[in-house]
Amino acid sequence: MIRATRLTAALLAVVLLAGCAARTVRISELKFQPGKYDDKTIAVNGTVTSSWSVPLIPYQFYNVDDGSGEISVLSRAGRAPSKGARVKVKGRLNDIASFGGRSVGLHIEERDRDID
Repeated sequence: MIRATRLTAALLAVVLLAGCAARTVRISELKFQPGKYDDKTIAVNGTVTSSWSVPLIPYQFYNVDDGSGEISVLSRAGRAPSKGARVKVKGRLNDIASFGGRSVGLHIEERDRDID
């Protein structure tokens, strides 16, 4: 009985952790169906095409291209990665506004980043 309880607890933990993992998505898919990713943590892999920041402002921006499209990333952590860096960005998809069902200013709010 104890062994079955431990197995059930272990399986439940695996399922819960899998549900929290970020799903890697193509940028073209994000742009084509942004509503599909509301309230979900997503991940994109790609190359940084440009990056910029403003001194004394705690935000940095950079663009990532995965071969299917390009998207801007808003970061609040440290420095933005340099142009040409390979990154995996995890975060939430967001936009500045929506007009007629079209997202304007679509970007990822970075929660985590890995640089290759």
